[in-house]
Amino acid sequence: MSTTETFTSFFQGPALDFLLRAVDLALDEDGPDLTSGAVFGETDRLLARIVAKQDTLVAGLPMVGVVLERMGVQGDCAIEYLAEEGGRIPDGTVAARFAGPAVALLKAERVILNFLCHMSGVANLTATYVQALKGSRTRLLDTRKTLPGMRYPEKYAVLVGGGTNHRRNLSELLMLKDNHIDQAGGVPQAVAALRRAFAGRTMPPLEIECRDLDEVAQAVELAPKRIMLDNMTPQTMTEALRLIPESIETEVSGGVGLERLGEIATLGADFVSVGRVTHSAPYADFSMQLASGTE
Repeated sequence: MSTTETFTSFFQGPALDFLLRAVDLALDEDGPDLTSGAVFGETDRLLARIVAKQDTLVAGLPMVGVVLERMGVQGDCAIEYLAEEGGRIPDGTVAARFAGPAVALLKAERVILNFLCHMSGVANLTATYVQALKGSRTRLLDTRKTLPGMRYPEKYAVLVGGGTNHRRNLSELLMLKDNHIDQAGGVPQAVAALRRAFAGRTMPPLEIECRDLDEVAQAVELAPKRIMLDNMTPQTMTEALRLIPESIETEVSGGVGLERLGEIATLGADFVSVGRVTHSAPYADFSMQLASGTE
């Protein structure tokens, strides 16, 4: 796929709507650029180059076009993407270049970089975690531990880094967690409550979070799509995985750091979910170099 095709294949429907709302909010947060408006005239133009300042995966490069389009100036900016979305580029690579109205590009600069640097950073950290699982059957899952308003860009970046998306919202996948189970009086009662609520309707896939072997055994009898092993010791996880048939997906969760992935990979679970790849990813370093001139 080309740079834009990779991006647009993900950002459709609700994902695109949330992305555009995030961009509009970012632009509104900055308000009018009074400084640039005073120094540059309406006919002044700038040439821009987005340059990688480290070895990095590229996630979110088409945000250049999205931001400029939301500002209403994309038609006046000839954008040339020089790096492949999802590819890895070395320090010093010019990832994109474009020209446009000076005041608009100066306002767009930080918004474009905030998205690109964060999304590429998430992709980089995800790739590090995915590499630690290499050679095993276990796949890396993200979580809903995302920055408010940035869930879809972050989950897209996880895919770029080689990870797998968990549910995007609370309705894509039903998840019975400890609070639900305790309120209902146990795993069987909680599942029964869900099935009553969806009587006569199609029920979304179900995942059951289990804290101990007794809950695992009860969950297996109810045949959900997936069973989560939450904050269990390696020994308990090993025993739990023996109880779960291959027809039910398995997920390891709970405080999983990079240092534990090698051990978890040997257990044979289908997934391991890690919130850190989104909530703790450092920025990738890109800059936008601007210079006077015409195309």
